[in-house]
Amino acid sequence: MPDGRDETPRRDLPRGLAVFCAQFAHRFPRVEPRRRMSAYVHGLLGGLERTNGWTLAEAAGETGPEGMQRLLNAASWDEDGLRDDVRDMVVRAVGDVWQGRLIVGDTRFLKRGDRSAGVTTGVSADTGRPENAQTGIFLAYASEAGGGLIDRELHLPREWTDRRDRCRAVGINDSVRYQSPPDLARAMIGRALDADVPFAWVTAGEPYGRSGHLRSWLEERGVPHVVEVPGNCRVSTANLEVRPASEVIDALSDTVWHRLSHVDDVIGSRVRDWAAVDLHRAGRQYGNWLLAGRSITNPSDVTYHLCFGPVGSILSELARVADGRQAIEECLQSARNQADLGNYQVRRYQAWYRHITLSMVAAAYLLILRRREVNRDVDDLSQVRPVRSRPNAVAPWW
Repeated sequence: MPDGRDETPRRDLPRGLAVFCAQFAHRFPRVEPRRRMSAYVHGLLGGLERTNGWTLAEAAGETGPEGMQRLLNAASWDEDGLRDDVRDMVVRAVGDVWQGRLIVGDTRFLKRGDRSAGVTTGVSADTGRPENAQTGIFLAYASEAGGGLIDRELHLPREWTDRRDRCRAVGINDSVRYQSPPDLARAMIGRALDADVPFAWVTAGEPYGRSGHLRSWLEERGVPHVVEVPGNCRVSTANLEVRPASEVIDALSDTVWHRLSHVDDVIGSRVRDWAAVDLHRAGRQYGNWLLAGRSITNPSDVTYHLCFGPVGSILSELARVADGRQAIEECLQSARNQADLGNYQVRRYQAWYRHITLSMVAAAYLLILRRREVNRDVDDLSQVRPVRSRPNAVAPWW
């Protein structure tokens, strides 16, 4: 219902941002939330000290926070459809069917109370003190041209899903059940596959790589991947011995290690020593490897990765993919710093998804602006539209 205030934000948007946001109009059935979405994104890009209903309303020229709060909590619009449009725009900007990567990662959002959806208490890696936080699981797309966030899920621990009354209080439907972070990663990768996103590899860190269910699912779908695993992860070697990954790598001679450097626009330059061991063959088209990366200044700093990909994949390619996992950290940090990804004050389940999705819209806008600087032939943002099908290219491995 109208609240007696002008529903149209009174401050004009920059023309480029207005044109960009107009691409998402079909996700908003009514004009009021459609216009307010543009103002919200503008506020996220405005470098506000704090992002909440009041500060965003003031930035939009409104006299109260009700409109911005309604946008996140009650207005009718399709946040999942908007997420898909953001994914398509990121892929249109930096997509590469041969070198594109899907990268899984996560980040914690600190919260003061314990009533926000999914919040738990844990020891902070930064302060060493117990702190309340929500955990967001993200999927990024990256190539040598850049990268951006394309999907998101809020992790709900069992202490939430086992208490349905607590879930209902923040708008979590009874149909939402417990899913582990690897389960959520699989759902996001599945959506990218269903959308024909053009990529060559999936990569993820140790919390996901240690999930045998996720690795098996990727192999069953024929998805090439490089995932980090702990050193005590047991692997089946080519002669069918089952040994910890660290023991297999420790047995290698120094001659099989190669110093490689990788450079791209997202992670910059990085130099490490790399070695790979053939494992059992998954099939005639695919192979499995145990990959290790070692610091050149601290030889005891070793990372282990299980790899699945086309037979003939070379060491430098596997190492490039493993190193490229850092791109999601850059995407998350950029979205935090420039698009207020974690600077929010919402408690309800849907409101979290809506804020995060709008932050992804803002981050995608900045990504496309950067690509415009590189590709001067793109005259204006009206030419950047969601892709509806995979670009014409030779089909990737799956």
